[in-house]
Amino acid sequence: MSKRTEKTIVDIAEELKLSVSTVSRALNDNPNISARTKDRVKKMARKLGYRPNALAAGLRNNKSKTIGLIVPRISMFFPAAISTIIQNKLQEHGYNLIICQSNDSYEQEVALVNTLYSARVDGLVVSTTLYTTDFSHFDVFKDNNIPLVFFDRVPKDYNVKVIKGDDYLGGFTATSHLIERGCKDIVHISGPLSCNLYLERVAGYKSALQQHKLPFRKTRIFYQELTRDNAWQTCEKIFAQKPYPDGIFASNDTTAITIMEYCRKINLRVPEDLKIVGYSNDPRTEIVTPPITSVDQYPAMMGERVVAALMELVTSRQTGTPRYSQEIIPIQLIARESSAGATKAAAKKK
Repeated sequence: MSKRTEKTIVDIAEELKLSVSTVSRALNDNPNISARTKDRVKKMARKLGYRPNALAAGLRNNKSKTIGLIVPRISMFFPAAISTIIQNKLQEHGYNLIICQSNDSYEQEVALVNTLYSARVDGLVVSTTLYTTDFSHFDVFKDNNIPLVFFDRVPKDYNVKVIKGDDYLGGFTATSHLIERGCKDIVHISGPLSCNLYLERVAGYKSALQQHKLPFRKTRIFYQELTRDNAWQTCEKIFAQKPYPDGIFASNDTTAITIMEYCRKINLRVPEDLKIVGYSNDPRTEIVTPPITSVDQYPAMMGERVVAALMELVTSRQTGTPRYSQEIIPIQLIARESSAGATKAAAKKK
């Protein structure tokens, strides 16, 4: 079997008895080339199976027109929603997107950063792993003045463009909502405190308790990766003995939905016996029974701002004046049936 040879513009030129420069200009729709010649060249290119070498073109003009995106897991609602917005908005600016998953592995994140740098992307957008505390692997982008934007999961002290949600306010609002519905004993299920999201949501939870003069108890807060299995195991601990809590604030909606499932198993009624608030406003929260109250993070707004910030950095890179700052995207509590009315205990006190 003969080895397949990649066709080039030289092959097209030889077939049509044209110069290589004429073929190149025809393929790029140069206005100085006649429509007839362009048509002949493009037909021959299709016949020969010619594929333009985008990397080579990028090397010539120092632009790949490609952006790299690293997210923890594309299967999660929030990064998936933002990735879609980022891709669509970048296409409007003439850029392609390479989407990579770190799978919440720091080692994988480091490897992906190096790979995308080697691929000569024109910019990098990142939501870090749960465990990223050393950001030095991103220095290669900073040192070479390549646009770099962090969103959602972001570094605390690293001089870059950051776009994040108001997670402190989110934690405060979610907890205050439960208290205002009569809850006095509120459990919080948090992610690992190595991640900025959960540090801030926990701080908001504690502040809400303090403001409403309720005690903070270490036994009422749990730190874990927010998976269904972990949520189920935590429910087994929470409901192993009475008194049960009358409210739970979960730091993601997967956990909130799992709590609902566990309550059905032990015949605990939601919201009469237990009120639940989740986080992210995953579409699933609207279709479960009862629908779950959740904190909306406005992924469309965040995705649009990420691209706008990236394009600003692309422009400022050309002028040599990159601008770094932090931008906060608002949150909104979406109240649904899982936190409706007052708990039985609160009703008795009225």
